[in-house]
Amino acid sequence: MAVALITGASRGLGSELAQYLAAEGWSLVLDARGAPDLAAATAGLDPERTRVVPGDVTDQAHREDLVAAARELGGLDALVNNASHLGPSPQPRLADYPTVELARVYEVDVLAPHALLREALPLLRRAGGIVVNVSSDAAVEPYEGWGGYGSAKAGLDQLSAVLAAEEPELSVYAFDPGDMRTAMHQAAYPGEDISDRPEPGTVAVPGLLALLTRRPPSGRYRATDLAAPVTAAR
Repeated sequence: MAVALITGASRGLGSELAQYLAAEGWSLVLDARGAPDLAAATAGLDPERTRVVPGDVTDQAHREDLVAAARELGGLDALVNNASHLGPSPQPRLADYPTVELARVYEVDVLAPHALLREALPLLRRAGGIVVNVSSDAAVEPYEGWGGYGSAKAGLDQLSAVLAAEEPELSVYAFDPGDMRTAMHQAAYPGEDISDRPEPGTVAVPGLLALLTRRPPSGRYRATDLAAPVTAAR
């Protein structure tokens, strides 16, 4: 039975992915900072195959708890670093970006995934597992106002590429889900109508599932290059 650890699983892409993987028989370790939201998002999942561990991925004790939960379920086949921090809303220009805010973006979006990976690496090596670091098109495109989040995701992309070179027995992916209709995306565009953006389950989740099931060569992938419509019991 495959085991996946998904961070940021209380809403958006993380929540949708958890639902689909659960329907496919995966066991899950699920994390988010907001305990009530995480409990609501996971209420329908099988408690025998699900470990719900609320907490902050920047906290070492919490990361140890996540890996311990995976070990309790039998190991770890896939780590999905999905939790992200956007930074200030609306997004400031770099000349106006508070250093303390930028440090928090890097702490959540680069340092925490690396630290969790280090903690989980023995289990992933044992399984010949998969690492998915959720990135953004802002990592490769110079969008005005996206210097903080985008540069952090660019760092995560490079971390993924080097990890793939250093750990060839693992499948390591930087995954760009594209625009989605999520709370984070709305925060990036306060007051704007983002109803034209697709829901995470329509393109991003199918793309992620393609990585987890097809296991193409390690690298950076966009959801639109991978996705095909999927259905799963909900």
